[in-house]
Amino acid sequence: MLGACATVQTTPDHPTTGMVSAADPRAAEAGVAMLRAGGNATDAALATMIALTVVEPQSSGIGGGGFLVLDPDGDGDPTTYDGRETAPAAATEQWFLDNDGKPLPFRTAVESGLSVGVPGSIALAAKAHGEHGALPWAKLFEPAIALARDGFDVTPRLRASLGEWRSVGAMTPAARTMFYGPNGEPVPVGTRVYNPALATFLDRVAEAGPDAFYHGDNASKIANAVNAAMPANAKRAGYSVQSDGSPVPAIKLPDGKMMLTDITAYEAKERPSPCGTYRAYLICGMGPPSSGATTVFAILKQLESQDMAAYGPTDPVAWHLIAESMRLAYADRGKWLGDSDFVDVPLPGMMDGGYLTQRGKAIRADRTIANAEPGLPPGAMAIMGMGAPQPEKGTSHFVAVDGQGGVASYTSTIESAFGSGLMVNGYYLNNELTDFNFEPGTANSVQGGKRPRSSMSPTIVYGPNGTFRLAIGAAGGATIIAQVAKALIGVIDWNLTAQQAIDLPVIFAPGGDTVWVEEDTALVAMIPALQALGHADIRPRRPGFKANAIELVDGQWRGAADSRSEGVAVAQ
Repeated sequence: MLGACATVQTTPDHPTTGMVSAADPRAAEAGVAMLRAGGNATDAALATMIALTVVEPQSSGIGGGGFLVLDPDGDGDPTTYDGRETAPAAATEQWFLDNDGKPLPFRTAVESGLSVGVPGSIALAAKAHGEHGALPWAKLFEPAIALARDGFDVTPRLRASLGEWRSVGAMTPAARTMFYGPNGEPVPVGTRVYNPALATFLDRVAEAGPDAFYHGDNASKIANAVNAAMPANAKRAGYSVQSDGSPVPAIKLPDGKMMLTDITAYEAKERPSPCGTYRAYLICGMGPPSSGATTVFAILKQLESQDMAAYGPTDPVAWHLIAESMRLAYADRGKWLGDSDFVDVPLPGMMDGGYLTQRGKAIRADRTIANAEPGLPPGAMAIMGMGAPQPEKGTSHFVAVDGQGGVASYTSTIESAFGSGLMVNGYYLNNELTDFNFEPGTANSVQGGKRPRSSMSPTIVYGPNGTFRLAIGAAGGATIIAQVAKALIGVIDWNLTAQQAIDLPVIFAPGGDTVWVEEDTALVAMIPALQALGHADIRPRRPGFKANAIELVDGQWRGAADSRSEGVAVAQ
């Protein structure tokens, strides 16, 4: 573990059965089925991820990647698994630039082979299962195979995504046949859909292991689909226009392709978990290429000198303070965070309590910070440029706990809704590479083999006595960090349940002077008060939020699932 460590006590003070909280009831049931079969939190989390490939294809699954924060023994010493997608070896800092050296329009980049990284979900699953799983590998796939083979009903959320993101949802003939009617409209809510191609492929991976994904027919299909959709090849592939009808711009692609070796060489990585203390609670998360742990912790630690409990969730000053801390934390995120295998990320400095306390001194209860600039964490070298933030959508978080106290906090993603729109063997391929900054010269610029920076924030929290308190994470792009930080303040400072904390409205201040508040919530009524404190640019934001958590209270698991979503918590 990096950062501060608590003195941890191993304790039996938890239920002897487990629980799963996920964004879809059928995926949560898949995880619980593993617990009932004698599996542990690792098995449950992995089965949940695989099932989400089937029932939540717009958000996550085996065509993408993710991050897993895992405490398999419940002893307070978590590790993390990095299954983030990688750029092809041919990728350079000019990957997303047109012939004039200007960044491509974002949707142009998304809806092309340029956006696809080598998927990491199956490699992560294999690594975590090999080290900590209790059930046979093939068992993890049984619920997903049944859902794909026997069919699943379209939910309101999936149907809405199919309509809003038709350009990617219906990009391939296989997807159109599955999810859209003859009139081109998404099938109605409640329609039973079947994915036999995915059932067959999952059965093959269950039987042969991860090599069935990263070698042979599947690897060839991924490379062929990606390369056919590269802008230089878009016309013959059938993608000669963008979703708005305008032509796909010509770009430089001297070596613009994904090779089979990019896929066969992929490796998931086990990394230490960055941890730090906030009001005697130990907060542990995912380090680079995720920006989740450092940014969530910075938001909290910079507020530690403020009496957040005295303000409470109904006081505009509390939300002003949260927004101010976000502005500082996101500024550091934009400057310093990238793939630590490629850039010198000052991770210990960004988790340094003294540095963050000093940063927090700029936060005032009666005014805004004039310019929320990046700081200089200990050990950092001021050489990196800042890039413009990239929009993100299409993610799912889930939590699993078992009867031995094991905890898994896992965020999985294909990036935007339906990823790149490209479908292989019944699953959508990600558009994760658009999480890179398109501009050269930043910590998060494109390089071959590099993993793009992420906002995913799977988190485990331990109480002052060193025992497990809460596991949480969220979906919603760069708002993930804001959702998790807000919920932790709700639990730790405002003594709310995890459910109440997740259901609090979201304020989002990702840098600069703009502050977003969730529309149709109490925060909208607070806009005049926030403006009086100096926030001149406040805008309502539609709630594309989706958090899940499990907490331990009085020796009992309590599940929480965002009321904005279709999520549930299911007990064993």
